[in-house]
Amino acid sequence: MGLLIDGQWHDQWYDTKKTGGRFQRQDSAFRNWVTPDGAPGPTGTGGFRAQAGRYHLYVSLACPWAHRTLIFRALKGLEGMVSVSVVDPLMLDQGWTLAEGADPVLGARFMHQVYTAAKADYTGRVTVPVLWDKATGTIVSNESADIIRMFNAAFDGLGATPGDSYPEALRAEIDAVNATVYDRVNNGVYKTGFATTQAAYEEAFDALFAELDALEDRLSRQRYLAGDRITEADWRLFTTLVRFDAVYVGHFKCNLRRLVDYPNLWAFTRELYQVPGVAATVHLDQIKAHYYGSHPTVNPTGIVPKGPAIDFLAPHGRG
Repeated sequence: MGLLIDGQWHDQWYDTKKTGGRFQRQDSAFRNWVTPDGAPGPTGTGGFRAQAGRYHLYVSLACPWAHRTLIFRALKGLEGMVSVSVVDPLMLDQGWTLAEGADPVLGARFMHQVYTAAKADYTGRVTVPVLWDKATGTIVSNESADIIRMFNAAFDGLGATPGDSYPEALRAEIDAVNATVYDRVNNGVYKTGFATTQAAYEEAFDALFAELDALEDRLSRQRYLAGDRITEADWRLFTTLVRFDAVYVGHFKCNLRRLVDYPNLWAFTRELYQVPGVAATVHLDQIKAHYYGSHPTVNPTGIVPKGPAIDFLAPHGRG
């Protein structure tokens, strides 16, 4: 995982020396919004009107943050409106890499070229997902939390599949759940796995499993995280849970309990996996290849384990 400094690529791992061994994620740099009429969104500038064929999504099938956007693209039926490029699973000395012909918009071979096409002197990490505007030739957003909300609502007037994963009546509850789940679970597995001191590891590890225990209890009392309907809070948790036993337990040393040891969380994960269109967005082969093969500081040999056997299609028994 490298970064750009004044538009120049540097193959540089995260520096945890100044943070006591703690992994700290960089804030997303591009925070514009696609809106129905092109008016400015909650952040950034305006001018990004929802139009079929105007926007292009760069993703990794391995990345949980990018996975969110693929799920919403599928749930909202946007496959014909928003085109997509998929990076290779391995992230090596040039960062995220695109196979020849994988990027019909810019012809980029590396994601850092997409970033410098938008801002020649960009400084920061080069991450996915990225939502690109073909009309203006720039990045709209590289923040997955924002992109899924754009996909949720901005294209409704153009024939997107009906459905609202961020209903106004539940927004306060969804936002509160999101904040805790992001810190302790979504990012928590990374804070655990990328820690470089024992104290930092145990701090993140304990917070992660305390939150998983709390979520297990929550789902024993209600079907979904914000009540009786699926919302974005559920999908944001799902993309971490669906990777948990395959990579986070072993690769990131999140091994107090497996997902399958939590009856409610495991059934919840199976239920969401079985929502039409979602299974096609889950690629465990790419997930395992990426994590075990792209982090030499965590897994120097690059060996990818054959297991575990996970049956996401088993009956979930949740109504």
